Formats: sequence, structure tokens, C-alpha cells
Amino acid sequence: MASAPSSTSRIHLPDTARDLVKILITGPFGVGKTTLIDSVSEIRPLHTEEHLTEASAQVDDLDGIRDKSTTTVAVDFGRISLPDGIVLYLFGTPGQERFRPLWDDIAYGALGALVLVDSRRVDASFDVLGLVEESGLPYAVAFNAFPDAPRHYTPDQLRAALDLEAGTPMVTCDAREANSSIDALLALVQHLIDRQNTAAAPESV
Repeated sequence: MASAPSSTSRIHLPDTARDLVKILITGPFGVGKTTLIDSVSEIRPLHTEEHLTEASAQVDDLDGIRDKSTTTVAVDFGRISLPDGIVLYLFGTPGQERFRPLWDDIAYGALGALVLVDSRRVDASFDVLGLVEESGLPYAVAFNAFPDAPRHYTPDQLRAALDLEAGTPMVTCDAREANSSIDALLALVQHLIDRQNTAAAPESV
């Protein structure tokens, strides 16, 4: 397991940096994307958050997240260095349908996506999963462990609820905890490496 970033933020890339990878952190409104980037970023994260207004409450579904008071309106950004010279540039997407026009621009050039899911409202993730699949991006799914999230679902039930393919990684993480979030990112990175190795392997005759 990679260790969490130190409390002193880095500014410059480490000398060991070899592979620079753009990753999307995506998921529905209020699922913890900003929190995850905050927890792992080795630089001061960039946020474009605004307070929710009465007008936005009329169009944004707050069911299950009534305590939420801010929302990302453009992009979150952070960076984390992993072992073997891999550096991830993390781009967090807005979760609401009204920001859909931004999604393609933010996703441009990404090699993969970590899709955060809230098991209290699994159906809220369907639209985002559809966007990721339409884009052709490889992805992993991470269930963010909210304190009041139901614990009785089995991994097979959750996988079936999201209609995930057998090869799609699915993990549980706590977006507030750096090491837990890094483990979710590592699951995605390993998935990308495995896909690359499979594509590069010679076909058997």
C-alpha cells in the first residue's frame, strides 16, 4: 500500500517521476469526490466550489445528502505520486446533470476513471457510469463508506446493482482517509496496467 502524502505539500514533481497520468474522479452529486482529492493530494488542491442556493436546490437532487452546503461547479484538481515513478493528476468532475457540457472537456486526455458510488443511493450513479462507458474510459468503482451506509449488501449484490462487467475492479474506500483512497486509486492503476499488458501480449497461434 502506498503511504499517504506528508502534511507538507510538494510543489515540484519528484525526480523519480516517469509516467504522468490523467485520472478522472467522478460520480454523482455529493458522493465525496472533492473529499477524496483533498485527502490524497500532495499539492494544495484546486477547488471550484460554490455554496448551494435556493435556486440550485430546486434542480439538484439532495435526497440523502441534505447536509451538503457546497458543490463543485467546474473542476477539482490534485496530484499524487505513487511507487515506480507513476504520478496521477486527479481531475474531479461536477456531479450534476446541468454541468454535463463540461464533462467531455474535463475527460479529454484521461487514461481512466475512478467512479465513486454511494451505497445509500446506488441509482444516482447510473448516469455517470453511462457517461464513462460511452467515453470508452477504463474505470474502477469505489463505494465510499459513509457512516450510515447499509452494510448488509454483498459484493455480488452491489456489482449486480451496477451491472458491472466481471473485469471491472470494485472496492470500498473511505474518501476521508488518505491511505484508503490511495488503495482505491491503486486498484484503478493496476487495472490500467493489466489492460495495457493484455493489449501488448502477442496473440497465441
